[in-house]
Amino acid sequence: MQKTLRGVGVSHGVAIGQVRHMGTAVLEPTAVQIPAEEAEREQARARQAVDAVAADLIARGNLAGGEAQAVLEAQALMAQDPELAADVARRIVVGSSAERAVYDAFAAYRALLASAGEYLAGRVADLDDVRNRIVARLMGVPMPGVPDSDEPYVLLARDLAPADTALLDPALVLGFVTEEGGPTSHSAILARAMGVPAVVALPGATELAEGTTVAVDGSSGEVLVEPSAEQQQELRRVAAERKAALAGSSGPGRTSDGHLVPLLANVGGPADVPAAVAAGAEGVGLFRTEFLFLDDSAKAPSEDTQLAAYRQVLEAFPEGRVVVRVLDAGADKPLDFLTPADEPNPALGVRGLRTLLDHPEVLATQLRALARAAEGLPVHLEVMAPMVADRADARAFADACREAGLHAKFGAMVEIPSAALRARSILAEVEFLSLGTNDLAQYTFAADRQVGALARLQDPWQPALLDLVAAAAEAARAAGKSCGVCGEAASDPLLACVLAGLGVTSLSMGSASIPYVRAMLAKFTLDQCRRAAEAARAADSAEGARAAAQQVLSGE
Repeated sequence: MQKTLRGVGVSHGVAIGQVRHMGTAVLEPTAVQIPAEEAEREQARARQAVDAVAADLIARGNLAGGEAQAVLEAQALMAQDPELAADVARRIVVGSSAERAVYDAFAAYRALLASAGEYLAGRVADLDDVRNRIVARLMGVPMPGVPDSDEPYVLLARDLAPADTALLDPALVLGFVTEEGGPTSHSAILARAMGVPAVVALPGATELAEGTTVAVDGSSGEVLVEPSAEQQQELRRVAAERKAALAGSSGPGRTSDGHLVPLLANVGGPADVPAAVAAGAEGVGLFRTEFLFLDDSAKAPSEDTQLAAYRQVLEAFPEGRVVVRVLDAGADKPLDFLTPADEPNPALGVRGLRTLLDHPEVLATQLRALARAAEGLPVHLEVMAPMVADRADARAFADACREAGLHAKFGAMVEIPSAALRARSILAEVEFLSLGTNDLAQYTFAADRQVGALARLQDPWQPALLDLVAAAAEAARAAGKSCGVCGEAASDPLLACVLAGLGVTSLSMGSASIPYVRAMLAKFTLDQCRRAAEAARAADSAEGARAAAQQVLSGE
């Protein structure tokens, strides 16, 4: 029966094909009592399975590269968590089998995450995936993951673990749909990086029968079930028109009347640079440096190791702008040598710049490495701090940059509402602002960015979020300084026009989104963008804001 389902479109494009469901492992092993003399053997089995799964995750990350590598290496660290290992060993001593001990230990840790506040709920899906992989290896059953198929298909899942999303084959997986997740979840970010059409937070998605034909529109978030031949033809026509528009779009980002809006790329390391260059990125608006710190969570990488990685990225954009975010550790990105293990709510605790100010030697080493990496290069280096709350934070970061001998612009990320509300005073200490709309929405609405049930509040079209963007942009304009957006909001072509209308001076996004945003901006004048922004802010809901902006820009 033909019907239309609506979720959240998170990766542009149209995919039409038959549904295949994500495979799952046997989740709960039987509880059996093992003899005491077998405990040592069971503990060895558990250790071997954990090490094998961690090695597999790291290998997958090496193959995938970029942001996917950082996510998968974080999962590998999760698998090898010392406290989890100790809990598994204790359970085996009192009679559990290796697989049951792993299952129960992860269940306890899962409950701990859930009770630590909703911010960490998004990590539960990653934890479940690690558990399932270890248990599957111990039980000798197939790993959870992407189904085998000789024909292209649309992948359906309750949620997609990073280990699966990272290695999706675009030649076989036409697109994917998930019941959970949100617009800023790891899966959504990786889908955009890969250029695979995707819709998340779609209620009832997993109820669709295997083999059902669907049409997935990753721009609108619509999924047509059993579309007619005419509907399929129309969708393909629209997709072809979009591609044609992209092919005719090149050069710097600008409105139709010539107002420049530089389009930059979000990168996770040197592996992401080729795609950014190919997409015509005018530089890097967010260089996430966490990937360097995930190889060994027990200590920071050396200054020389950091220098080599930074230099690779800087050299790729001669005369371009590269904005580096210093280490953003804590909350969902814990590091053993930096992150407190006993915080009741890590999202509201010591993370980002707060962590670095507690460990000034880590910050100083990173800043010195950046200073050395930029020596002799014509690149325009800018360095920014995450989780800046007020002027005191901004001053402390700027002082650290100067003490490290860094010749670059110093900036602050606006991720906390207080930073947007007091942007004028923060700009007295730094030279630019960069809006991280993912976390800004999370903190504005008290809505975890990984929880699908809260996707409505994570929608970057929320008028309250647009108000905060406008406040920060206006403060920057008054100070004669820049204010960019590096959150996933920048990857929405229609919203990009609204952001330009709000006074945002640059947009940074996953490389795959750059052509779409460039083509959309080129259709409208700056005045049209401003009127669309006013209309969006006057609305009372995200849906209303989107519709109001669309109405202005379509001339209706």
